[in-house]
Amino acid sequence: MPPDPRPTPNPGLSQAEAALRLRQHGPNAIASSTQSGWTARLRHALSEPMLVLLLVASALYLWLGNLPEGLALLAFVLATLALTLAQEGRTARAIEALHELSSPRACVIRDGKEQRIAAQELVVGDLLQLSEGDRVPADAWLLATQGLRVDESLLTGEALAVDKQAAPWPAAGVPSQVAGSKGLSQLFAGTLVVQGQGHAQVNATGATSEIGRLGTLLGKAPVEPSPLQQQTTHLVGQLAMLALVLSLLLVVVYGLLRGDWLQALLAGIALAMALLPQEYPVVMAVYPALGARRLARQGVLTRRIHALETLGATTVLCCDKTGTLTENRMTVVSMVAGGVLLDAALDLRTTPDTPLPEAFHSLVEYAILASVPEAFDPMEQAFHQLGERYLAGTEHLQPQAAVLKRYELSSSLRALTQVRQGTNGAISLATKGAPEAVGQLCRLDAPTLARIKARADTLAAQGLRVLAVARGTPPPAPPWPAEATELHFEFLGLLALADPVRPEVAAAMSDFERAGIRVVMITGDYPATALAVARQAGFGATPALLTGAELEQLDEPALRARLAEVRVYARIAPAQKLRIIEALKASGAVVAMTGDGVNDAPALRAAQVGIAMGGRGTDVARESAALVLVKDDFTAIVQAMRMGRRVDANLRKAMAYILTVHVPIAGMALLPVLVGWPVLLHPMHIALLEMVIDPASALVFENEPMESELMHQPPRPADTSLFDRSTLSLGLLQGLGLLAVVLGGYAVASTHLPEAAARAFAFATLVLANVALIFSKRSNTQSLWASLRTRNRSLWLVVALTLALLLLALYLPALRGVLRFEPLSAGALATAAALGLLCALGLEGLKALSPKLAQKPSA
Repeated sequence: MPPDPRPTPNPGLSQAEAALRLRQHGPNAIASSTQSGWTARLRHALSEPMLVLLLVASALYLWLGNLPEGLALLAFVLATLALTLAQEGRTARAIEALHELSSPRACVIRDGKEQRIAAQELVVGDLLQLSEGDRVPADAWLLATQGLRVDESLLTGEALAVDKQAAPWPAAGVPSQVAGSKGLSQLFAGTLVVQGQGHAQVNATGATSEIGRLGTLLGKAPVEPSPLQQQTTHLVGQLAMLALVLSLLLVVVYGLLRGDWLQALLAGIALAMALLPQEYPVVMAVYPALGARRLARQGVLTRRIHALETLGATTVLCCDKTGTLTENRMTVVSMVAGGVLLDAALDLRTTPDTPLPEAFHSLVEYAILASVPEAFDPMEQAFHQLGERYLAGTEHLQPQAAVLKRYELSSSLRALTQVRQGTNGAISLATKGAPEAVGQLCRLDAPTLARIKARADTLAAQGLRVLAVARGTPPPAPPWPAEATELHFEFLGLLALADPVRPEVAAAMSDFERAGIRVVMITGDYPATALAVARQAGFGATPALLTGAELEQLDEPALRARLAEVRVYARIAPAQKLRIIEALKASGAVVAMTGDGVNDAPALRAAQVGIAMGGRGTDVARESAALVLVKDDFTAIVQAMRMGRRVDANLRKAMAYILTVHVPIAGMALLPVLVGWPVLLHPMHIALLEMVIDPASALVFENEPMESELMHQPPRPADTSLFDRSTLSLGLLQGLGLLAVVLGGYAVASTHLPEAAARAFAFATLVLANVALIFSKRSNTQSLWASLRTRNRSLWLVVALTLALLLLALYLPALRGVLRFEPLSAGALATAAALGLLCALGLEGLKALSPKLAQKPSA
């Protein structure tokens, strides 16, 4: 017998050999130039203004010979440093965990089995399988291809994709391993497969790859700060300038009035510490990172952390039909050939033994010939399953026929055409696509086209996806015509596929409607099919529809005018998706969009929040998106929206708390000096207060559960400022109220108690007022008493820590001496507690009046 001409299937590397090579040569990764370890975090923490001020104050105390206070401040420096590093480490661990979850994957053959592994685990010699939309994970020799085209613009700057040639796609198995590179095309790490499929063998990884030698870092482009980050940076800069000016004025005033310039400098440092809102940057880093980590547990990976902030303002969700609203589980349920309808009795799941009438054999055969041999798309998989069931063993089934020429689907001709050559050498020409496009290729007359369209409309009205199939007469030999329209075709019939709407979609649509988020469907499918699915999914009985052809006739103003009413976009080409997204944004909408393919990448990048399908999505779609749905679950988008609103609401609560609590602290640092009282707050007092404020702002509010009414409110405007007029007015009034209570208490206490005891009384009142403020700021809508029923373990942990620190400050001799306190009697401590309760009542009263403090939010 002659030898088998097919390549011997290659099992690839064994797991043991791959593990050995990984240990020897290291991971397939390029070292980052940025440092994110604890040393980098330590340097960053030491550059914080608060720590710098503490170090300066400590040095002054030591220079003055006040060893206990100097050492105490150094201890506070270490405590603050430890707290800062712990918070930054927590954030870094959350982000690192997200990076590991969303790291690129590679499809390899090891031990004869196909598996997906982290791209970092690739080694030289690994066999890769590449498909459209994949990012090439390492340099590799190309072994076999099927219509492979690669975008190499990352390395070459050339915008056009490059055709890659190798041996034909193998009829079975994987190509045998190559010995050397002669005659083989090279693939480069970081480039993008935009069409076709390929087998390749890794020949360089990590720093030894072409991109590694060039020193290019993928994905290291600077990230543009979010609007809230920009507002926070601006606010912190303004407050820092205010702190500098007021502190210098205080130093001058204190020095001139009292003649003690060293104490004046310490008072100025204390005021600067009181005014500096060092917690704002911490909150901006911690909240989105931990929110993203929580979301990851629900099956949504966050590739860009601050996308959660934007989710809270999303007003329009653009979603695909197939795989998003539907299960992406295609089954052929009806066929039309020769005017005969074969209905749901064909369904393979219910009647697998039903014979296929002879008239339909060619229809199924040419539907398969117009599909890729190893189908990724569920629709094409359904055609292959149909053929394997009914045509196996016949001359009509040739799934491995080599593709000689492929005419891609386009916006002008929505049909895919392929020239194939079977193992017997026979050449076939097949096309499938939109009924109107295939009818155009077949040059059908108007009455025939009308009959086909009427039958297609009937099937599509049932929510079925309808495609037409035709066979053509191929030229006797290459070259092939440049366009499929130059070829001749014979119409064979229609295929209708069912793709059930996901059962959870209707409930999710109700959630979006209550939240004020408008959902629109954008699909390339038949208009009648899109409308039927939209009705099943909960878009309403008669959702407004716009087709791609109609969209092309609209200029930008006319399109924006239609946007408010249209809920379903059908027969939309990929380029038109981008136009829709841009028009929605131009009309003032904050747009989230789902997508999964290479052609979705521009629209995913253009949307404020791109959401990629993780299960069926391509690498380029995931890289272009801000969020990735691990299980392609539509309800996960609702969870993401809910988490976005929770993060946004809790972040703003923390910001309002920080603003409010700094008002009485700054007032206690400034006013006593101006009115001639003894200094109430020294740097060590403010450092001790930071031991309470930092955990409260970074832990308590971050752990607050979402208030139920948040998803029953419309999205907040995208241009909402960090503090609207109501929030700012309430915060300032509450802060001034706390200051009045504390200073009033001190004024009375100073007439009955020694200076050190009166200072201790004022400090205790301030700490207890801060506890009342934490409770009050937990909810913007609930009363303090109602919010107590909401569980938050971090709250009680911080409150216990606060009370413990207060008792130590008042009654531990060593600490009390450093803080210049005298112990308070039980009566004095009870009075301070009563003032704290009074603060709680006053805060609640002001919160009840807050809607009247401003008539409209400030931009």
